[in-house]
Amino acid sequence: MILDKLANANRYTCLHPLFEQAFDFLREADLTALPIGQKAIVGQDLFAIISEGTGIPEQDAKLEVHRKYIDIQYVISGTDHMGWKDLAQCSPPNDPYNEERDAAFFPDKTRNWFDVPAGSFTIFYPDDAHAAMITQEHVRKVVLKIAVQ
Repeated sequence: MILDKLANANRYTCLHPLFEQAFDFLREADLTALPIGQKAIVGQDLFAIISEGTGIPEQDAKLEVHRKYIDIQYVISGTDHMGWKDLAQCSPPNDPYNEERDAAFFPDKTRNWFDVPAGSFTIFYPDDAHAAMITQEHVRKVVLKIAVQ
């Protein structure tokens, strides 16, 4: 898991062949004007999901993981409260992996909570169980889905 500001994104472009295009999208697109929903960038290998709204309380959070995609979650406005736990430390999923939605959900709770303010991003790999939108604040964000290679 990585947490940093978009201004430092160049530090991470070497970690995946599509990260440079992903971060270019975040820097160059008018993220406040993009409609809510999915936007293809490089077909199904790199796409964006734009969302806006309030989240859920911490006690209702569910940790999730993905197998096919790495998440770069970038906060456009507001502050997203997120949680993290190493997948190796998680109990068996209570909602097993579903390939169509590329997600499994776990009953575990985490003590690792952090705020992601506007202008910052997280990177979650397939071994990073995470919970996002754990906030009552209004947040606009984009989740970039990058195919694991």
